[in-house]
Order: sequence, then structure tokens, then C-alpha cells
Amino acid sequence: MATLLAHVRYIVGAFVLLMIVALAVPANAQQPSSVNPTASSVKEEQLFQQMQRLEGRITIPDAKSSVLIQPAGQSWRQFHEVTLRWIGGIAVIGMLALLIMFYAVRGMIKISSGRSGRTITRFNSLERGVHWLTAISFVILAISGLNITFGKPLLLPLLGPEAFTKLSIAAKYAHNYLSFPFTLGLVFIFFMWIKDNIPGKIDIAWIKAGGGLVGSKHPPARRFNAGQKAVYWLVVLGGGAIAVTGYLLMFPFYGTGIAGMQLAQIIHGVVGVLLIAAMLAHIYIGTIGMEGAFDAMSTGEVDLNWAKEHHKLWVEEEMGGASGARARMSPAE
Repeated sequence: MATLLAHVRYIVGAFVLLMIVALAVPANAQQPSSVNPTASSVKEEQLFQQMQRLEGRITIPDAKSSVLIQPAGQSWRQFHEVTLRWIGGIAVIGMLALLIMFYAVRGMIKISSGRSGRTITRFNSLERGVHWLTAISFVILAISGLNITFGKPLLLPLLGPEAFTKLSIAAKYAHNYLSFPFTLGLVFIFFMWIKDNIPGKIDIAWIKAGGGLVGSKHPPARRFNAGQKAVYWLVVLGGGAIAVTGYLLMFPFYGTGIAGMQLAQIIHGVVGVLLIAAMLAHIYIGTIGMEGAFDAMSTGEVDLNWAKEHHKLWVEEEMGGASGARARMSPAE
């Protein structure tokens, strides 16, 4: 009997010990199968893991406004604050470095036979006006856009919160409103010059010859060579992509939802920084990179020797004989 009582006491004691251990397990070590979003002590991370998005309570009919955090938004923030900055930095700084090295090695591409003292009309006033409308708009759009991507880490520490805020607000308005003349310029550029920018066999020969950038030989070309045609299509297609995605962002929820606008911002940012890098090369060639090139968009008149070296076939088409030559050529002032 005594032995039986000892066994009973042993079993009861073990049971009580197990109960104490079970009750002593910390509450935070237990993983609940569901989360009560109304609990006062619930953690944001628990909500996000359980529901894949965080939503609040709203009293307006627009249900999407209740979404506070969602997975695509986290990915977009990572892209905007990290990935885009790397892409833009490599593209813009890399292009500047390449242009500096090229200028150090090649220098300005001179007119081989020197200036002739005679000029030929390359662009009329309408073409130059459209070019400068688009170019000036693009430069301001590029600077204000780069401020959106790089302003916070670079300019904010230098200017301070108050000055940086004023600058960013002004840049925002400039970015929004100058998009309209930029888009108008793109439309004009597309229709004005498309007939002269259709790729052809002659462009392959121009590329094989290095376009006159390598060596001293200038391959023949019509009004626009292969390099200029590449710039044309970059501007038309890249600028068109920037314009479309920009307007989706300027007028939210008219053409797409949150996910569509996040995708539009990614396209807008990537194409924007790549186009800026390409335009740096275009500006270089049109200014310090090539003698006589800037005349085409300043006065519209280029030296005849420059035209023959870089656009020989176009000059032949324009002159079209002695009478055509007299009509289109004039002495340089």
C-alpha cells in the first residue's frame, strides 16, 4: 500500500511539474496562426507577414487610399533609393569620363581642308526653333529630374532643409510645366526629320568607317549620318517613353493604378538617366567636339568644306548643279 501511494505521489508531482513548465513558456515564443489587426500590442512586422499589406481605416469612398504598405511599394522604394541612383551615377559619370578621355586623345575634330569662306544652309529658322525649344526644355527637365533622384543625398546636406525644400518645389513645378513644350518639340522633330532619318545601307558603311571619329577619313553621308540618326531615334523613342510615363505620374489613377504608376516611375527614371547620358555625347559633338558643328543650330549656315567632309551626298543633292549652288550658297560673314 505504501508503495502504491509513493507511485501516485510521483505521478501527480510529475504532472504538476509539466503544467508549471507549460505555463512558463514565454508568450512571444509562440507563433500565432493569425493576427488580430485591432490588438493594441500587435507589431507592424507581424501584420505585414500575415496580411502582405498594411491597411488603415478610412471614411472616404476611395478604397485604395487605405493601403499604407504593400510588397510592390517596398520594392519600388528600394529601386528608387538605391538601384536608380547606381544606374544614373554609372551612366552620367561614366559618359562624362569617356568624353573627357576622348577629348584628351582625339581633341576637336577639325575641318581638314579649313574653312572655305562660303556657307550652305543646313537648317531653317523653324527647324532651329524647334530644336532649341526641345533642347532647353530637356536640360531643365534633366536637372530637375536628377534632383529628385540625387538631391536628397547630395544637395540636402549642403543647402540645408529650408533651402533644399524651396529648390525642390521650384524644380517640381519646372519639371511638370516644361514637359508640355518638350512633348510638343518631340512631335515636331518626329514629323520634320523622319524622312531624313530612315536607316539605310550607307549607314552601315559609315559605322564601319568609324564615322570620322576614328582616323581622319570622313565617310560620305546624306543629310543625317548614322550617328545623328541614332540620336534622332533615341530622342523620339526615349523622349516619347519619358513623356507618356511622366503624364501617367502627373495625373495619377487616370490611366493606371498604383502598380502601373510604380512601373511608370521605373521606366521614367531609367530611360531618363540613359537619355541624359546620350545627350551629353550629343552636346559634346555639337560644341567642343567638332569644329563648325555648332554653326548648324546657331545660324543655320555651315561652312561648305565642313558640309562636304561630313555630309558629302547631302551637299551634292542640295547643290544640284550650278544654279542650285548659287541659290543655296552665300559668302561667310
